[in-house]
Amino acid sequence: MPVEEKEHGYPVKGPFIFDHVSFGVETEEGLWELKDKLEAAGFEVSEMIDHGFIHSIYGFDPNGIPIEFSHNVEGKEVRKTPRMADRAPSAITKEGVEPQAGKWPKVKRPTQMNKRKVYPGAGSELFHGIKKG
Repeated sequence: MPVEEKEHGYPVKGPFIFDHVSFGVETEEGLWELKDKLEAAGFEVSEMIDHGFIHSIYGFDPNGIPIEFSHNVEGKEVRKTPRMADRAPSAITKEGVEPQAGKWPKVKRPTQMNKRKVYPGAGSELFHGIKKG
């Protein structure tokens, strides 16, 4: 059953789904081509949005799930050089992006190699040829 449409990035009250799913597109040209294809297929798609570090388009899948497609702006890699822009950042934000020693408890019983198992999930049959039940 489709969910009620929710504007991307805006707070909501009451039952709702997550804010949106985002997918990266390899090239700027590819993002424009995707926008044109989605519109040609009858999907409503936003204008191209410039977030400073990515360009994005937004829409909804046939089930009403909010979706974003984006491409990194050349030369703007915020994951490598993040910048504080909050005037009153929280204490945990001030710790920065690097791992903080002593924040996680020491693992006392790691999962043994002979006990490690990866279970097939939805979509795995596309890569492994395994059909579920």
